[in-house]
Amino acid sequence: MSSGFKISNFTELRAQILSGTANRVSAALNKQTCSLDDLAALLSLPAEDYLPQMAARSREITAMRFGRTTQIFAPLYLSNFCVNRCAYCGFAADNNIPRKKLSLNQAEQEAEILKQRGFNHVLLVTGEAPARAGVDYLEAVVRRLKNRFAAISIEVQPLEENEYGRLFAAGVTAVAVYQETYDREIYKKIHLAGKKCDYDYRIATPARAAAAGMREIGIGALLGLADWRCEGLAIGMHLSWLRKRFWKTNFTVSFPRLRPAAGSFEPLVNVTEKNLTQLIFALRIFDPDVGLVLSTREEARYRDGMLGLGPTRYSAGSCTAPGGYSSNEHDGEQFSVGDHRTIDEVCATVSEKGFDPVRKDWDREFQK
Repeated sequence: MSSGFKISNFTELRAQILSGTANRVSAALNKQTCSLDDLAALLSLPAEDYLPQMAARSREITAMRFGRTTQIFAPLYLSNFCVNRCAYCGFAADNNIPRKKLSLNQAEQEAEILKQRGFNHVLLVTGEAPARAGVDYLEAVVRRLKNRFAAISIEVQPLEENEYGRLFAAGVTAVAVYQETYDREIYKKIHLAGKKCDYDYRIATPARAAAAGMREIGIGALLGLADWRCEGLAIGMHLSWLRKRFWKTNFTVSFPRLRPAAGSFEPLVNVTEKNLTQLIFALRIFDPDVGLVLSTREEARYRDGMLGLGPTRYSAGSCTAPGGYSSNEHDGEQFSVGDHRTIDEVCATVSEKGFDPVRKDWDREFQK
């Protein structure tokens, strides 16, 4: 299936954002429904002077749509083998790291640890190496784990629509696939080898997953590769396009910032916490119903401060190396995390701030 979604080049997006003025920002904040032009204004430089007003509007919308809840989940890394050479990724094929793929029994062992810690939502993650961790393997893992968890998501190599259909039938409830950067020129420079070099195939992946019946699709960009303001507008455009065509599907947006990893890649652009905050507020105001994910890439201090202001999902107690929960070894990790707290510590902070940490908000019976 062809996505049909086309993104403008970043020169055009940048011009649209640069046209933002204080008056346009103020007008966007007073609208019930925002357009892409309004999103561009909220991402603009003049909008920085309106961050308190954006925070208030984002908080109001979040409370209205999601109440005082924060969903808690954990990633479960199954394999760090990868055939791609992505300059920024710790799993890149040319990085000299210990490689590991969990057996079905080892995957079950890791899952049981997460279950005992109180997780009911898990995200299965692999590097992109279909010959080692392909659909057959993923399907077998999901069938082993599906009775333990309310929801199982995957973040793996892009698949075909029929393959997503197989995994949905096996028990997968959601797919996360990030474009990394929507800037086609930057994309070419940082994806050096492997199937991931195909920008168009990757950008079509969320549509294939949605067409296969997945309940939820997660999109996003890796912040630190290209102009974050343009990435935000591109995400909004992609999200809007997907919503119009897959209106039965739920969508989420993640905001991963580059973290230290094997290969010692340095961010191409600096994205500060202030920048990240503006981006989150802008996306929340633009799309009141989208789930916004803030992962353990960010430090505890920042994540605690953002509670109730826009994000609705937090990972907790994360390890980004296969087998890391049972061994406590982080060799071969994809990146180092910023928030090292356990799920109980994260949930305690969420509760202390007057919010409800939700460990389960979906029942598998609804998928039958």
